[in-house]
Amino acid sequence: MIWNRKKALPASAAVLCLGLLLAGCGGSGDDKGKERRDSAKNPASSKPHGYIAGAEEAAEQQSRLVLADRGSGTLTLLDLIKGKTEPLGRAHKGAELVTDGRFAYANSASGSEVFDSGAWMVDHGDHLHYYRAEARGLGTVRGKKVEDVYSSKWLTAFTFADGTARLVDHGRMEKGRIKPTATLDDVGPGPAVPFEEDVLVPAAGPGGNTVVEVRDRKGKKKAALGEKCPELRGAAVTRTGVVFGCADGALFVTEKKGEPHAEKIPFGRKVADDERPDSFRSRSLGTTLTARAGDDAVWVLDVAEREWKKIETAPVAAVNSAGEGTPLLVLDRSGTLRGYEISDGKEIARKKILAGSPDAKDASRSVIEVDAARAYINDVAAKKVYEIDYNDDLRKARSFSLDFAPAEMVETGR
Repeated sequence: MIWNRKKALPASAAVLCLGLLLAGCGGSGDDKGKERRDSAKNPASSKPHGYIAGAEEAAEQQSRLVLADRGSGTLTLLDLIKGKTEPLGRAHKGAELVTDGRFAYANSASGSEVFDSGAWMVDHGDHLHYYRAEARGLGTVRGKKVEDVYSSKWLTAFTFADGTARLVDHGRMEKGRIKPTATLDDVGPGPAVPFEEDVLVPAAGPGGNTVVEVRDRKGKKKAALGEKCPELRGAAVTRTGVVFGCADGALFVTEKKGEPHAEKIPFGRKVADDERPDSFRSRSLGTTLTARAGDDAVWVLDVAEREWKKIETAPVAAVNSAGEGTPLLVLDRSGTLRGYEISDGKEIARKKILAGSPDAKDASRSVIEVDAARAYINDVAAKKVYEIDYNDDLRKARSFSLDFAPAEMVETGR
């Protein structure tokens, strides 16, 4: 779906459209007749399409924010549908939050504490299902300083600073249990990233280059991808494949004829080391990736078009974009949010967001989370979260006051 910056789809229309899609999930009249006959023989088959035990299906995205007070380790869940907060649990002081769209991972020097936010999306290709359930803590995946966590429908991979990684059965996590499937003790620099039922693992290659190996859920090597990725840094999971950052651009891994296939997306010019991306930000599973390019510029990688763009901006504190048809969002170090046209890099909107004049430390703790219609920014000094309508000249749609400093924030339900 393409969003127009000036003419976003009204919420009521979006819900109606989604309702029609969901209604269409049942198939043709002949199919429905067959389903009724099957149900009469087998009551278990009468469960509606998309049914998940213990969860409530909804007609719209069930967005939630998981927020952390780094000083105390307290985690709080902000339900953006109800506009209310509730306690979620406690993590290690100073833990950093990441998410895969449903689970929040509080990463620290001793491991990753896993929390089910109780909000998620299931993509059936031509339509989506949205679910909500009770939030809960699941336990801890232990290891020496967690650096990265990535997931597929089948696996979650935790990569640690000592060059090890642990694979966990994602389906079991959805049922409330952490069940490791393998421990890898030879991961090269960079994250291990699940790809379908396998995992992509950086490894040392000839000439000092990094190669990416394909391993199964038990950690056994199946293949090595042909394209190299020198000085691999950072990764992103998109709707169409996995992206790794390389010294000469990006390595894009997709499925081709049932097997992982790698291709390079080069920068197209020489890029200084301090201007290279080391992490990516995007809408959940989005194919428009953003990253800092030094102190006062931003990279935009259009994965679908295999194209990099560098956009000059103000000094960057945070960056993100919902993708095609929406603005590039950049929060500068003064606390001002700026919108840019991705096509030509022109600034199209500007609004002061963070309260007062934030110091560099507070501004650096702010992030921009984006979904199909809104962006969310945490204001550490003011103890608030702001909801931004990026399709309406960065209008501040709602503010949520908190009784703690939200130094960490991730959005789930996407």
